[in-house]
This record gives sequence, C-alpha cells and structure tokens, in this order.
Amino acid sequence: MPNDKFKNYLHLHLIVLIWGFTAVLGKLISIDAMPLVWYRMVIASILVAVFIFIRRNSIRRNSIRVSSKTGMIMFMAGIVIALHWVTFFKAIKVSNVSIALVTMSTGALFTAFLEPIWYGRKMIWYEVVFGLMVVLGLYLIFNVNTSYSLGMSLALISALLGAVFTLINGQLIKTHKPSTISFYELMSGAFFITVYLLIDGSFNGSFFMLPLNDWVFIFVLASVCTAYAFIAAIKVMRFISPYTVMLTINLEPVYGILLALLIFGQSEKMSPLFYIGALIIVTTIIANGILKNRRKSGNRS
Repeated sequence: MPNDKFKNYLHLHLIVLIWGFTAVLGKLISIDAMPLVWYRMVIASILVAVFIFIRRNSIRRNSIRVSSKTGMIMFMAGIVIALHWVTFFKAIKVSNVSIALVTMSTGALFTAFLEPIWYGRKMIWYEVVFGLMVVLGLYLIFNVNTSYSLGMSLALISALLGAVFTLINGQLIKTHKPSTISFYELMSGAFFITVYLLIDGSFNGSFFMLPLNDWVFIFVLASVCTAYAFIAAIKVMRFISPYTVMLTINLEPVYGILLALLIFGQSEKMSPLFYIGALIIVTTIIANGILKNRRKSGNRS
C-alpha cells in the first residue's frame, strides 16, 4: 500500500539520521575506538537477545537456529562489522566527524566495484568514471589539511568493510529474520573484540571505570543507534527497493555533518574546498544509484 511504503520511507530517513548521530556520539565518548565498539556490541547483543525473548522467538528454539554454514557466514560478518566500527570511530578520534563521514560515503561506490566480483558480472563503464570522480573529491578533501590523512585512510578502510558487510547481509536477509542476523553478528563481533582485548591485556579495573557521561552516551549508542537501527535497517530492506535505500543512506554524511556543526560548532567547520570535494563525492554516489536503477529497469522491460 502507498501509505505503508511512505511510512517505511520515513522510517528509513529516521534510521539514516540516527546513523549520522552515531558519529557525533563517537566524538562525545571519551574512550578509545576498540573498547567503545566492545561496549557497543556487548550491550547491543544483550538488548537484541531481550527483544527476541519478548517476541517469544526464544520459546521456539528453531526460530533462531541456523545451519553451521550460515553460522560461519554470520560469524565472519560479525568480525567485519566490528572492524568496520573500530576503524570508523578511530577515524573520528584522529580527525573529526565531517572528514570521517564524507570519506565513509565512498562505501556505496566500493559496493558498486565489489558487486561484479561478488556476483560474477562485468564492470560497467560509468562505475569506473564515477570511481575516478570520487578520487578527485577525496584529493580535494585531502588537500584541505594533510593532518587528516590518517583519519581519511581509516575511514576508507571502514567504508570498504561496510561494503563487504552490506553484500553479505544482502544475501542473508533473503532467508533469515533481521533479529536473528543482528543477534549472531553482534555476538560474533563482541566475541572477536573480547578475544583481542584479552590477548592485549586491556581488561583491568580502569577499563570498566567510565565517566557517567560515557555510560549514558554508550547506552544510547548501543540501544538506539545499534540494536534498534540494526534490526530496523535490515527489516526496511524488505519493503523498500535497494535503489531507494542506497540513495537515502547517502544522506548520512549530510545529516551527520549538520548535527556535528550544531553540537561541536567551530571544530567541525571546514574550508570551501572540503565542501566542494564532499559535494563531488555525494553527487557521484547518487548519480551511480540513479544510473543503476535505470539500467535494472531497462533490463526488466
């Protein structure tokens, strides 16, 4: 129904706004990226488990059981999303929200380049052209201040990992519930980071002694920005076309930068060259989505 589709579209915009706010929270929370993601994934895992129990899925134990092969895929996806978040928050810590979000928006183009390998199809000519345009946009941003180079590099790695994660979930959602996918992936990511922190010897008294503000921001990050948004984003993909989803997600850096400007003010203001580079990147990603949709429509006709 048109009304239901409109509600799902508004829901998607709310999710993207929440994702934009995630970057702001990453800047507000004082702890480093690795423990930050650990707290995020552990708390979010518990919240998703509670959600599944309330929905009484836990009573029908088969409802959250998956095959060993699927379990391994979800485990790997959990590691990918954990590394995606670690590099994302680290990029914010060493640069700022604006740099990280604009660079992260290249994830859609990484997806476009990975799809031919993933699905065994030929590369499309305009994807190569758009790739070069994004490189130009990144070059302009890099020239704003070379001190942001580490942040941009980490954000690019995060964008690549995010693209891989999207492709994996695009397959899983066809046969599994969003809550099941979220539960296993968040648990897997939390387990992976826990092993790393144990080996690193990071678990000590100070690890769990956080300022009150950090506890509040982490809980918002884990509950609203992760448990809720994680399940809702996967679910909304069932009702809205991938084209619409991709175009809307491209607004994340716009929402995030506006929120960062409102909250952090002067520290997030960049030179005109930065915004020109950002405009080139976002416009390119949107144009890629439009051409992809037209191509698919032409193939169906």
